Amino acid sequence: MTIRLHDYWRSSASYRVRIALAMKQVDYERHDVNLLKREQVAPENLAVNPQGLVPTIEIDGHVLAQSLAIIDYLDARFPDPRLIPADAFARAMTLQRALVIAADIHPIDNLRVLRRLSEMGVDQAARDVWYRHWIVEGFTALEAMAGSGAFLGGATPDLSDVCLVPQMYNARRLQTPLEAFPRLVDIDARLTAIDAIAAAHPDQFQPAD
Repeated sequence: MTIRLHDYWRSSASYRVRIALAMKQVDYERHDVNLLKREQVAPENLAVNPQGLVPTIEIDGHVLAQSLAIIDYLDARFPDPRLIPADAFARAMTLQRALVIAADIHPIDNLRVLRRLSEMGVDQAARDVWYRHWIVEGFTALEAMAGSGAFLGGATPDLSDVCLVPQMYNARRLQTPLEAFPRLVDIDARLTAIDAIAAAHPDQFQPAD
């Protein structure tokens, strides 16, 4: 079985899927889609993802987009380790935490939103302030949601942890102050020390040019 991931090295959503694949030890082929060159809206990418986004995965004869939908499929197809609990309440809590990032922070800090702000005359400094504002707002809520376990998911990482790692990477890249989020910083440190998660880091996929 050949699995193909349409991916951009610094895409947060793609990073989530790479983490899930690595944790589940699933081999795959990468097809790079350069967002800065707008390859996501080229006919080749639109043919597999009509939204003109990444990631997209080709698996089991299916084509799937949207990182959380992809990870949900991977969790059903390759259940070890499980990232979305089977218990109804635990599943809802995991999704609640994950969606703070995937629905509330990431979409309004996405490259296409930042491009639109630029087209409206918002300068780089103001766009950076915008970006950090939404991270801080989301992280403030997530810090309060974090329990006392080693990870957001408790004793083992779950989908919300998979979402946290890329968002922490972005927060640091944009020099977001993190002193108010000690639990998130500690959890991220534990997560990024896991070999499979480290293997999915953008630095491992950055093009040479």
